[in-house]
Order: sequence, then structure tokens, then C-alpha cells
Amino acid sequence: MSDKLYHECHEIISQGKAILEDLQQWGFESVVPLPAEKPVATPGQIQEEKTTFETGALAELEANLMGCKLCPLAEKRKNIVFGAGNSQARLVLVGEAPGREEDETGVPFVGEAGRLLEKILLAMHLSRDEVYICNVLKCRPPDNRDPYPDEIAACEPFLQQQLALIQPEVIITLGRFAAQELLKTTKPIGKLRGQWHEYEGIPLMPTFHPAYLLRNPSGKRPVWEDMKQVMRRLNLT
Repeated sequence: MSDKLYHECHEIISQGKAILEDLQQWGFESVVPLPAEKPVATPGQIQEEKTTFETGALAELEANLMGCKLCPLAEKRKNIVFGAGNSQARLVLVGEAPGREEDETGVPFVGEAGRLLEKILLAMHLSRDEVYICNVLKCRPPDNRDPYPDEIAACEPFLQQQLALIQPEVIITLGRFAAQELLKTTKPIGKLRGQWHEYEGIPLMPTFHPAYLLRNPSGKRPVWEDMKQVMRRLNLT
């Protein structure tokens, strides 16, 4: 080792020793090496982590809802119908409340109205797996009656959290009740449908409920006009 290199090494060691002595005086008992720099996450990794988080958050919200007794509907329900579909859905469809078949299975829109809804989605080039479907109420009202104010108040926070976690690009409300509840209005569905509204900054399109279409087939044409507006908004055409 040359004299120059020896003196340079000695100087570095002396400086290091002085720094450690200063740290000891300030109360540091040890020095932990800095961790290696983490690689920058790719967009795909970030999206995967986001999807995992939101799927987990929805599952946690559903778990917290199990056994809910916040309103009298808990006494006669068979299953809580939380919601189903893609946690990263660009489109969320919100109905009123579970019916008999939904109460039996715990899955939203599985009856005859649900099968019609699937046909509508298919015409939009979508499947159930690509969207998210839920209801304002998570338990079935007896005889499918309109929900009472206390039932709405008990369930509303869960719907709000679902929509906040999913953050869809568009919401479709199915039927009078869901539209009036999300938009906080008393206007009839005939006045609301066909026009864009907003829920928490998210574009919202009200339309007729599939169950209404089963009773009134003439409503299918205006519903399809509503869906075409949604398709344009989502660039599905």
C-alpha cells in the first residue's frame, strides 16, 4: 500500500470514528444500515395492488355486515345480499332490495328480472363478471314492499362505502326507489330516466327496473336508449 493511499484510508477511518463518537454523545446506541433502494413499481404492479386492496376492503365490509341487526328486516331474512361482481368495475348497477330468490341465494338479481338484466348487459357487450351489482337494501322487505325510512338509514352507509371503494365511472340506478334514494329526490322515475345526473361526482343514469319491463314490455325501448347513453359514456359502442 502506498503512503498516499495509507493516509487517505487513515483519514476516512478517523472521520468515521469521530462521527460514531458524536452519535454516541447524542444518544444513539447503534447505527442500522439503510435498506437497499426498492425498485420502482410498474403500472401493472400498482394496478394489481390496488385491485387486491379494494377486493379485500369489499370483503371486509361484507364480513362486517354479516349478522347485522340494525333494523327489523334481520328477523325474517334468510341471507344478507351484499353485492356481487368486479371490485374494479367501471359500471355499477344499483337496485332497490333483494327479492325472494335473492334472499334464498344471497346473490343480487338472480330471478327473472336478473336474467333480463343479464340480457341487457349482453347487448351492451358486458357480462355480470365485468360490472358490480348491488341494492340499496341488503335484506328483503316482506312481500317486496317499499323500504321504510329506518331500514334505509341502517343500510345506506354500506352502499356508500361500496361505491366509494369501487369508484365506478358510471352508476345505473334500476327503478324509482334506487334513483330517488341516491339522488335524494322525489321526482318520478319517468322524469329522471334518460338524463344524466351525478352521485358524489360520478355520472348516474336512472332507468326502469327490469321487473317493470317484465310487466310492461313497452318500456324496453326507452331503457335501451338509456343504455346506449351509458355505452357512449364508457366507449363501449
